[in-house]
Amino acid sequence: MLFGILLDQIVKQGSLTAIALDGSAKTYGDGTGERITLRLHDRGPHFALALNPYLKLGEAYMDGKLTIDPPHTIYDFLELVLSNLGTSYTSRPMQLYAALRRWKRRFDQRNPIGKAQANVAHHYDLDGGIYDLFLDIDKQYSCAYYARDDMSLEEAQRAKKHHIIAKLAIKPGMRVLDIGCGWGGLALTIAEETGAQVVGVTLSKEQHKVAVERAQERGLSERVEFRLQDYRLLEAGFDRIVSVGMFEHVGVGHYAEYFDHVQRLLNPDGVALIHTIGRLDPPAATNPWIAKYIFPGGYIPALSEMSASVERSDLLMTDLEILRLHYAKTLREWRRRFIARRAEALEIYDERFCRMWEYYLAGSETSFRYEGMVNFQLQLTRKIDALPLTRDYMADGEDRAEEASERRQLLAGD
Repeated sequence: MLFGILLDQIVKQGSLTAIALDGSAKTYGDGTGERITLRLHDRGPHFALALNPYLKLGEAYMDGKLTIDPPHTIYDFLELVLSNLGTSYTSRPMQLYAALRRWKRRFDQRNPIGKAQANVAHHYDLDGGIYDLFLDIDKQYSCAYYARDDMSLEEAQRAKKHHIIAKLAIKPGMRVLDIGCGWGGLALTIAEETGAQVVGVTLSKEQHKVAVERAQERGLSERVEFRLQDYRLLEAGFDRIVSVGMFEHVGVGHYAEYFDHVQRLLNPDGVALIHTIGRLDPPAATNPWIAKYIFPGGYIPALSEMSASVERSDLLMTDLEILRLHYAKTLREWRRRFIARRAEALEIYDERFCRMWEYYLAGSETSFRYEGMVNFQLQLTRKIDALPLTRDYMADGEDRAEEASERRQLLAGD
C-alpha cells in the first residue's frame, strides 16, 4: 500500500495495524501501548491517502471507507499519528504542498462583506439542535477557562466569561461591543453582571434569532441589542470591545482592516479584548479538510501576524495571555457529549454528517494537544494609561464576579 509507506514513515512509537480490503495486514510502530486497528473498505483511498492525507483521511472516514476497530475510535488513531508527527509534515511532498497553500491563502481567505456571511452560514446556520447536543447550557462555542482542573464544562465556560470581563474592567453604563456574539451568552452576562449597555453583532441568522429570543426571555432587551450586521458597518463610540472566537474567520488579508476598525470603533480611553485560537509555530495555511468541510475562509493566526497588524493600527497591546490546553479539555468534553447523544444527531442529519463531526472534534482536540494550537487573549487600548499598572485588578474582578454569580445561583435555587 502506498498509504502503508506513509504510515511506516510516521508511526515510530505505539502500535498500529492497517488491514486492506483483501484482508492483508501490516503493523507499524514499536509495539508499545494498545494496538489500534485501521481498516480500509475500498481500494480507491490508498493512492489518495498517500498523496493528500490532510484532506483525504477525513473524507475517507466520513464516507466509511476507513474505520477504526472498537474499542478504539478515530480520536485514538489521530492521537497516535499526531503524537508521532507533532508539528512536522508527513513527507517532503506534503511540505511543498503546504508551502503552495500558504502562498495562495490570501485568495482562499478573502472575506469581503458578502462572502463573509456565506462562510459563516456554512457552519453556524446548521440546525441549532446539533449544538444543543454538546455545548453547555449557555451555548458557549469557544474555549472554556479551566481555572481548576476539576471544573465542569459549565463552570469553566462561566469562568471564561468572568476572566474576559475582568480584563476589560467594565463599569456600569459603559457601551460595550461584542463582535461575533454567537448565541449571545457573553453579551447577556456582561449586561447582567456589569450594568453595561451591550451591542452584539453576528453574521449568522440562526444565532441572531436565538440571541434576540434569549434577551427577551431574560428581560434584557433594553440593555442588549443584537444585530445581524457586519462589524465593518458599525458606527463608532464604544467604551469596550470584546471578540471571542471570531478572529479565526477574519482571514489573513483582512487583519489590517479588522484592527483598523477596532481602533475606529473604540473610544479614546477604551479597551478591547480579542480572544482567538492561535498557532505557536510560524504562519501557515488552514488544514484543507477543515477549510472544505468546517470553516471555509477560516484561518488560525500566528502571533507574529496579529501583532504586526496591531502595531500598524495605532492600537497598543497592553496585555497578552496564552491559554495552553484549555481548548483541548473543552473539545474533549464536547466530543464526549456529542458521542453520548450521537443517536439524536443522526435524527437531525445523517451518518456521514455524524462521522464528519466526530472527525472535526477529534482532529481539533489532537491539534491542541500535539500541533502547537493554543488560544491568545490580546488586550488592546488607544491610551497607555487606560488601565491599572498591574494585573491585580483582573484577579480581583474575577473573584468578585464568581462570588456574585454564586449568590445569584443560590437565590435562584431558593
